[in-house]
Amino acid sequence: MDNLSSLEQAKQMRNDFMQGNGKANSKDKLTRQTPGVRRKLSHPDISALYADSRIVQNIIEIPAEDMTRNWFTLRMKDDKLARDIMSKLADLKAKEAFKKMRLFERLRGDGFISLGVTQASKFTLGDPMAMDKLLSVDYLHAFSSLKVNEFLINEDVFNIRYGQLEQVKINRASREGTQTIESESSVHVSRLLHDQTRRLEDEYQGQSLLEPMHDILTVLDTSLWSVGQILHDFTFKVYSSKDIENLSTQDKQELSMIMDFMFRTEALAMIGEGETLKKETTSVAGIKDLLDYVWDYLAGTARMPKTVIKGQEAGTITGAQYDVMNYYSRIVASQENEMKPLLEKLIRMLMWSEKDLGGRIDPDSVEWEIKFNPLWSVDSETDAKIRKLTAETDQIYITNGVTTVDEVRNARFGQFGLTDELKMSGDSADIDHMASEIYKSYLEGPQW
Repeated sequence: MDNLSSLEQAKQMRNDFMQGNGKANSKDKLTRQTPGVRRKLSHPDISALYADSRIVQNIIEIPAEDMTRNWFTLRMKDDKLARDIMSKLADLKAKEAFKKMRLFERLRGDGFISLGVTQASKFTLGDPMAMDKLLSVDYLHAFSSLKVNEFLINEDVFNIRYGQLEQVKINRASREGTQTIESESSVHVSRLLHDQTRRLEDEYQGQSLLEPMHDILTVLDTSLWSVGQILHDFTFKVYSSKDIENLSTQDKQELSMIMDFMFRTEALAMIGEGETLKKETTSVAGIKDLLDYVWDYLAGTARMPKTVIKGQEAGTITGAQYDVMNYYSRIVASQENEMKPLLEKLIRMLMWSEKDLGGRIDPDSVEWEIKFNPLWSVDSETDAKIRKLTAETDQIYITNGVTTVDEVRNARFGQFGLTDELKMSGDSADIDHMASEIYKSYLEGPQW
């Protein structure tokens, strides 16, 4: 009976062991972890993260610089008008303003440009912009949501402007010496350019890119600190003596200081019989895999290749860099979908302005197009191969009735004639095919 009792006890112990750290109970460490616990960053938190890390600055700044680096070409049949508009944009320093607006959008969730204008009649900032009353566009000032006290968004699901920003309350405080003058103004959205790409449905302000990246940025900072500690203590000396046990704490400290001074520079060690002095090295096995994981995760959350985050020369692509090509394709998409409508609004304002271009022009009466200049280039041979692949793809599409000759002509050459730019199109399979051809050309080298 006692033996049976011992067997039952053993079974019970086995069950307790299996259950003790099993799955989905109170002792399961993974169960105690809760995904989706949001760490909401305040503006001071964001400023501290940005100021403290050059890698963070790269993540915020480089895409903003890439979006505006090569600017754009304004295509018009009236070349003089196009030159006048581009000249006015240069006077307004529009390129720098748009770069800062995107930088603020990535850093704090919202980027703005205030449109300083002169109108033919009196107005308040809360009034919608009257295009037919515009005399001139005088300045462009980029700012972030730090200046915005309140967002007023249309929440009527049956309104055509549902979900769109209508007005903001802006802090217009000014400081003269030690005196601060506080003021606040309601500003109609037509008097602003607003850049916002990440906003949660139940919030009005955009989300900083650093907020969902906070965990990996913490790990990256920890990695840097850990590597520094390893390098600092990479090699150290171990002194062994039977007399150590008889020394007081103070004597041990003094001996340590003397030994450190004597043997720091690999000097000759003079020790007694039975004593040993040897050098130990910190093991770094596996550290490369750990650091590669951190970098890969960081690149994934930032949606930027590691080479770009580390500051690779802008616009330079070698044959094997598929990830950099994809990154630039993403920048092009942002230019077209996010920056282009804002640029078009500004150019329309310049045309409507009575004094900026020598008279008021109806933008709808003129044929014009914004064409962003290429962000990257390859050598002439690879470029020729890509163009050949594009032409063959177009021929297949035409033959199979997917598209027409006129559509291909417009896609490749545009409405304003032949250009030296390659307008890439197609699905991911087409792009992968082109990328593989680039890599093949890169491996084979020039064909003479």
